[in-house]
Amino acid sequence: MPKHKKHTPAQDQPAAEPCTHCDCADAKADAPIDEYSPEGYEALLAQRDDFCAKYQRAIADYQNAQRRFTAEMAAAREAGVERVLASLMPVLDHFDMALNQPTDEVSAEQIVAGVTMIRDEFSRAMAAFGVAPINPAPNEEFDPAQHQALSQLAAEGVEPGRVSSVFQIGYRVNDRVIRPAKVTTAPSADDDAQGQPEAHDTPESEDA
Repeated sequence: MPKHKKHTPAQDQPAAEPCTHCDCADAKADAPIDEYSPEGYEALLAQRDDFCAKYQRAIADYQNAQRRFTAEMAAAREAGVERVLASLMPVLDHFDMALNQPTDEVSAEQIVAGVTMIRDEFSRAMAAFGVAPINPAPNEEFDPAQHQALSQLAAEGVEPGRVSSVFQIGYRVNDRVIRPAKVTTAPSADDDAQGQPEAHDTPESEDA
């Protein structure tokens, strides 16, 4: 009987052609190997030491910058406090001058004038730092961002829901409110009706 040749898949498939569309040959050439030469090992150690030194320098630079930033912030805060105190010291000086005046030689009008002058100077000192009063006029629109309503109070010429009086002046620094103005608002007609007691008819007394 004739012998049949053993069938192998490799005999039926054509030989693989070299790839010209990708960099697989270069990738195989650049593939990492498990073993390094002594020169390559020394180069890796030197690279590791260089990375460690750069990391330590970066950490030291960050810590130095953080300490410098903290010191600059503290110095700026102290300078701001000194500036505020320097602007308020003349106000204290005028208070001392007013208190040292002989009471038997100063009239009430002079005392009021002196206090008014000191208050104006204090207001100018605060204005230099961007502090402005919040003092709404009667019939001004109520602003919940700047006003705090304490109660309702009717006032002549004031529309319902608007500011009728100021109980305490507020203040803001630039656009930031540090204390809202405490005000009263004019009630509406419905609120007036609810606040008044209802009238009841009293029956006439019958003659005995």
